[in-house]
Amino acid sequence: MSHSNIFSSDISNQIQEMIQLFLKEKLEFLLKQEIESALENEPVGESNSKNGYYKRTLDTIYGKVEDLAIPRDRKGQYQTALFDPYQRRMVAVDDLIVQLYQHGVTPRKVGSIIHGLLGEAYSPGTVSNITNKLVEDIEVWKKRPLRTRYLAVYLDATFLNIRRDTYENEAVYIVIGLTEDGYREVLGFFVGGNESAHGWKEVLFDMKSRGVEQVALGIFDGLSGLDTAFQSVYPEADVQRCVVHKIRYTAHRIRPKDRPDFLQDLKKVYTVDHYDAAVEELSQLQSKWGNLYKREIASWEKELPVLMTFLKYPKDIRKYLYTTNLIERFNREIKARMKVSGNFSTVEAAEKIVYLVTTTYNQRFDAKTLSGFNLASKEIAKIMREKFGD
Repeated sequence: MSHSNIFSSDISNQIQEMIQLFLKEKLEFLLKQEIESALENEPVGESNSKNGYYKRTLDTIYGKVEDLAIPRDRKGQYQTALFDPYQRRMVAVDDLIVQLYQHGVTPRKVGSIIHGLLGEAYSPGTVSNITNKLVEDIEVWKKRPLRTRYLAVYLDATFLNIRRDTYENEAVYIVIGLTEDGYREVLGFFVGGNESAHGWKEVLFDMKSRGVEQVALGIFDGLSGLDTAFQSVYPEADVQRCVVHKIRYTAHRIRPKDRPDFLQDLKKVYTVDHYDAAVEELSQLQSKWGNLYKREIASWEKELPVLMTFLKYPKDIRKYLYTTNLIERFNREIKARMKVSGNFSTVEAAEKIVYLVTTTYNQRFDAKTLSGFNLASKEIAKIMREKFGD
């Protein structure tokens, strides 16, 4: 090792020791002030006093603090609010571990990173135990009450590689709700099995059991049977089939030499202002391309009512309603974590990641509304009144 590297390492170690000493002094000062305040506020007639100290080691994000002096009282009633009894890590360390895990870092890699910060090995099992506190949080979150009414709900599934006896891709059913005011939130996620209309029906019944009684519009792709499943739970709701999915599906079936012109003509169908105009543009598409792409155009004719449902809604917010892009962006955030971890050893491990991405998403958009909803508020209110009354 070069002389300069040795010098740099020595300086780094000295700075680390100074930080740990400073932290130890400040923690002990706070602990002393805390117990004195507790004893001063004893009820009249109670007799209690300090009774020395005991030593503890505490892991922090700044390194290990050794021989931390924890004050005691004679009656054994004092407990610091800074950390729990027998706690060996400050909450910040646990939070750091959870944050690393959220970003797809495997328990083994998390342990290695924490070892580099604290100088103490954290096994994959220890890391998993720390993140296991999320399991209870997930169960509480899944059972939380939901609001009664949503303008729209988006349904989509993403797929994660999960191990049971072997590794297989399994569906994660995801529901995002959009309120009449333009707020969005993940309402629920459900891990397991292959995506099916029956699976979605169970998801929707769960939503309804937690309070979602009124939904004006369901937005999803063309999964077989999903329209029927959705409207069996929310019979008063409209159905919007994702136009972007339909365009992609159609584009793959058009010859490359024809594709640019065909798609340009097709665009005229779904960029109109009212349904009758869409019918007219589709008729023009049929006249021009029907001999070459009869089946593709027939498919649009058959599905046009559920592809153009968004035209019933205010023009200022249609860009959010004709596609599932809003929920697909959320799914990409989950997939981004997968690029790091690759797969999940258990269903619970997958749920932890999805839950952490979900809570981050909901916090990010908790106070943000989508543009256009303010301008469309009166029209939205009218639609909701007509569907559900006041």
